[in-house]
Amino acid sequence: MTKASIGVLLLNLGTPDSPSTKDVATYLREFLMDGRVIDIPYLQRWALVNLIIAPFRAPQSAKGYQQLWTPDGSPLKIYGYQVADLLQKSLGEHYQVVLGMRYQNPSLKSALDQFKNQGLKEIIVIPLYPQYASASTGSTHEKLMDEIKSWEVIPTLTMISQFFDHPLFIKAFVALGKKYMAQAHYDHFLFSYHGLPERQILKASCDGYCRLGDCCKTYHNKNRYCYRAQCFATTRLLTQELGISEDQYTLCFQSRLGKDPWVKPYTDHVIGDLIKNGKKNVLVFSPAFIADCLETTVEIGMEYRHLFQKLGGERWQLVESLNNSPQWIECLKQIVLENSKNLC
Repeated sequence: MTKASIGVLLLNLGTPDSPSTKDVATYLREFLMDGRVIDIPYLQRWALVNLIIAPFRAPQSAKGYQQLWTPDGSPLKIYGYQVADLLQKSLGEHYQVVLGMRYQNPSLKSALDQFKNQGLKEIIVIPLYPQYASASTGSTHEKLMDEIKSWEVIPTLTMISQFFDHPLFIKAFVALGKKYMAQAHYDHFLFSYHGLPERQILKASCDGYCRLGDCCKTYHNKNRYCYRAQCFATTRLLTQELGISEDQYTLCFQSRLGKDPWVKPYTDHVIGDLIKNGKKNVLVFSPAFIADCLETTVEIGMEYRHLFQKLGGERWQLVESLNNSPQWIECLKQIVLENSKNLC
């Protein structure tokens, strides 16, 4: 049997071990205590997370996870394992594909341990976040470096920062969107991305370029790591391929937490504007997520649909995430092959 020479590490954010309030609280504490997620001094963060957010938010979040959960567990984890298996089969025996999570299980450490002392030539790390953000990709890279720094032998590391504009990523989401567009007519198209505090966008700004305005409508060297600019770029690429004109769609941001300003416009506010403008049938994309999760299935698919219909809307259709689609597997394969430094 041929021994693998290249490791491929797929990393996603994570999910509670169960939808119980206890396990959700454990997940929230680990997630929100990350200094890149809530970027305030440690003692303030500890008090906020452990005395306010976790105790009060965990029971509410647990109800959402109970709606999301399947007999086999969390969709994020289920699809994660399926994608790793399919990618392994597609790449072949020269590669070893492993799944890990930034928070909870399977842990990033347990995933890395499968590569340790294997004599690998290189490890390609793919955080499964299309757009770069310090709170997601940056945190994952930092944790990985912290875990691997004690290895006696560290192979060549290639860490992918983003793939929001990869042609096959765009193609995979376009295929899903076209399926729904062929089935019904839609008045408007919504592209809803996970939000970030405005301060985190500004902190990542190159030479103070970011103004949280029209500066994000073009993508270039000055804003190449701006999360908001990448969301705009993803949307432009998708709408071009889908044949959607600029007046037919809106880009917005969801899942804000706390009172500090987050990137705008807010998805729930946009929904009210759509109704005021007579938009009754809306197709919704969530291109910041590659697998169905709480933010897509429950927040967009259930809670926002309820708000839309309560305000007078009729059809609210969420385009599912890439999950385990063949186009998504091919996209990941190409990312690996394009970034392999050692030819097998």
